[in-house]
Amino acid sequence: MEHALMIRQDESTQDMERRQLQMLQKLRIELMRLQHQTELENQEEYNGRRQRELHRKHTLEQRQQPRNLKTLEMQIKKQFQDTCKVQNKQYKALRNHQLEVSPKGDHKTILKSLKEEQTRKLAILAEQYEQSINEMMASQAMRLDAEQETECQALKQQLKQEMELLDAYQRKTKSQMETQHEREQQKLEQKVSIRRAHLEQKIEEELAALQKERTEKIKHLLERQDREINAFDTESRSLGFGSLGSLDFPKEDNR
Repeated sequence: MEHALMIRQDESTQDMERRQLQMLQKLRIELMRLQHQTELENQEEYNGRRQRELHRKHTLEQRQQPRNLKTLEMQIKKQFQDTCKVQNKQYKALRNHQLEVSPKGDHKTILKSLKEEQTRKLAILAEQYEQSINEMMASQAMRLDAEQETECQALKQQLKQEMELLDAYQRKTKSQMETQHEREQQKLEQKVSIRRAHLEQKIEEELAALQKERTEKIKHLLERQDREINAFDTESRSLGFGSLGSLDFPKEDNR
């Protein structure tokens, strides 16, 4: 009865330890799930904020582009005006020189020729000016689009890498926790097994001791009985009676 109670107590202890470990591990799993969910939400919020910031930056650049283009246009226009001034100075110097070295009768023809040449050169400069403006406008628009696209792709790649790093970190911590849980489970089962083995050994030793004690008692009883029979026989012979051991007792009918 006592041994059965000890076994039931051990089994009850096993159930309690397993439930406690299961509850602890379930709590860890839930806490990690909440932590990973929070980390993921924070990363997604960060990604959205970075994308919105870049979008605002690009919108501001698009709004500022006409002003920047106007500044560049004014620079090109100033270069054009400076070139025209130089061209006019060269024209006047050439005209004066030609008038000085040419006969007066040729002045009208010379002036007409020089004027036509000057007009042609100024027209070329004006055409170059317009072409420079158009090329500048197109190149600046393309450059801004290319720069913004490059920034978008770079940010997209950066955020993707950060998300991959977070995912790898979370998978690693989850794997480490699963390994820890397996070790805890194995340790508990080993503890339960060792304790049960010790209990069974203790019960076996107690049963063996009890059996030995019973055997010793029976042995002592038999030895005492033999001594008493021998003493009785000795006393009986001294009185002239037969020995108790020589009597033929009738056997009981088992029927």
